[in-house]
Amino acid sequence: MSEDLFTEMTETLFEDKSILSEEYRPDVIVERDDEIDAYRSALKDVLFGRNPANVFIYGKTGVGKTAVTEYMMNALRTEVKRRDEAEELHVHFRNCNDDSVYRTVRSLINSIRGDEGESFPETGLSTSHALETLYGEMEALGGTFLFILDEIDHLSDPDSLLYELPRARANGHLDAARVGVIGISNNYTFRSSLSPKVKDTLMEKELAFSPYDADELQSILTARAEKALVDGACKDSAIRLAAAKAAKDTGSARQAIDLLREGGDVAEEQGATAITDDHIEVAAARVQRGRVRDKLRDQTMHGQLILESLARIEGDGNVPARSKEIQAVYERVARNWSHDPLTTLKSIQNHLADLTMLGFLERTEQNEGRAGGVHYRYELALDPEIILETRESIETQPQSS
Repeated sequence: MSEDLFTEMTETLFEDKSILSEEYRPDVIVERDDEIDAYRSALKDVLFGRNPANVFIYGKTGVGKTAVTEYMMNALRTEVKRRDEAEELHVHFRNCNDDSVYRTVRSLINSIRGDEGESFPETGLSTSHALETLYGEMEALGGTFLFILDEIDHLSDPDSLLYELPRARANGHLDAARVGVIGISNNYTFRSSLSPKVKDTLMEKELAFSPYDADELQSILTARAEKALVDGACKDSAIRLAAAKAAKDTGSARQAIDLLREGGDVAEEQGATAITDDHIEVAAARVQRGRVRDKLRDQTMHGQLILESLARIEGDGNVPARSKEIQAVYERVARNWSHDPLTTLKSIQNHLADLTMLGFLERTEQNEGRAGGVHYRYELALDPEIILETRESIETQPQSS
């Protein structure tokens, strides 16, 4: 009987499983004391009613850049309210992944206006008009504005925005309002791609978030486990193993937490009373292969073929690769599987942009000056062996309906 399917599930190892989710933000950030101190120093001018510094945060995915930024913004808001000399603080966030300057400015305008205000048009107006509107909205409110631009290296034309915003007050666009930019990027070389005049204008504070080591990840997992799991539901050795695996791979807290959560699921499936090393081993295989397999199967056939092509290019040691190089391998891969390849480079570039936005690829911008111009290079953000295994199974095994 269907009503009996779940009756035997009466116990769980989880006290609050949401604490092991990607969306969870802890009240206290552990193992980032040095970065928090540097961040606090960079933001101090806000407390005294002075022009805020521009801050750029660098580091790989999952090393705490966004979590620490949100933590610092909450603390800053609280402190600003306590101080008479501090101006009203307005914090606005935008993810710039494959965004244009116009869309970014439009998003900031709409964020300032809120749900009650009229939405700024999606098209039909110039970027300069959008910036004028943004300045008007800021002046109407006054105070200090911090614009947090995540994945700023993926903005279509970061030079123009990063030249304009920091100079807005000096150029007479702002009087009652002050503005600072906080840029977050996975690309350590992003600053070198900016024009000299932008670098001079920014005069930013730079904060680098290094990958976590095993001891730091163990501390993070221990803190999460104390709140997420029931007492005695996880062996200390299992936490050490999850931390070691994540440290060896990416140094990402997100990956370590995923391993612990999946290890709990494995333990519950096996009827265990605590998470052990064996459960973490099973979880590691599941997390990596399951995530890639499911995400890969959701892509279009040509998207899958492009990912397989990059996996083969990486196997030959030729990454990062330009779109033309990827196209040549993609055409061979498609024909090997008896698929008709896309015929235009633009189509390949569109797929590469989509796959980058979805987190399959990492993209870096290369500026070779007048001779070579500006172009992008791509490499996988995932294990190429798993992509090849999954592609093999997709092509050779019949799909269930």
